[in-house]
Amino acid sequence: MAYILIIEDEPAMQLGLKDNLEMEGYRVDLASDGESGLNKIKANAYDLILLDVMLPKLSGFDVCKNARSAGIKTPIVLLTARGEEIDKVLGLELGADDYITKPFGVRELLARIKAILRRSQVAEKGDAGEPVVIGRVAVNFNSFLVTQDGAEIKLSHKEVEILAYLYKHRNAVVSRYDLLENVWGYEEQITTRTVDNFIARLRQKVETNPNSPRIILTVHGSGYKMVL
Repeated sequence: MAYILIIEDEPAMQLGLKDNLEMEGYRVDLASDGESGLNKIKANAYDLILLDVMLPKLSGFDVCKNARSAGIKTPIVLLTARGEEIDKVLGLELGADDYITKPFGVRELLARIKAILRRSQVAEKGDAGEPVVIGRVAVNFNSFLVTQDGAEIKLSHKEVEILAYLYKHRNAVVSRYDLLENVWGYEEQITTRTVDNFIARLRQKVETNPNSPRIILTVHGSGYKMVL
């Protein structure tokens, strides 16, 4: 069963999460501040990390950024009491796979966890798929391996999933709302700025000249089109 790390400084929230996850059969480890949480991330092989944003010693954003910089690809779900969109966008830009705003229902959290673990398990089944060349990068959508000029580069799961969705619908216009619903799984229409920020980052890796894109085009008033 999956091994989940909870990094949460509120004792009641930490205990509640631990009890509910263990009742679902997950193995659970705990950390009460960002510094000890980051040390545990680096020392152990977790299947998923639940990471509070507001933590002592090191914020959840800093933990996420440091983990990704260290090459750790474990899925991260941010837990935040903040409702401002900029916080959500920042967390996703730093490499988080999803976020959930407190207060949240246990059923919603468990559904998010199961969906992310399911995607991760599919990605880990091997490198059976052939890599697809998209501009300057070659992407294996089965293993989430991305190379640029023959060298592996780091893309978050969300970045690879966006590329996969655009590639599946290549040469057709994909709206921002299509991406939000099908990549993030949100039924509500949160800001499209989230998508725009991810597209800008992907262009830095895919395009020869990100300021004059030839692969991932903006279709004004509609969305994006991957031209291959």
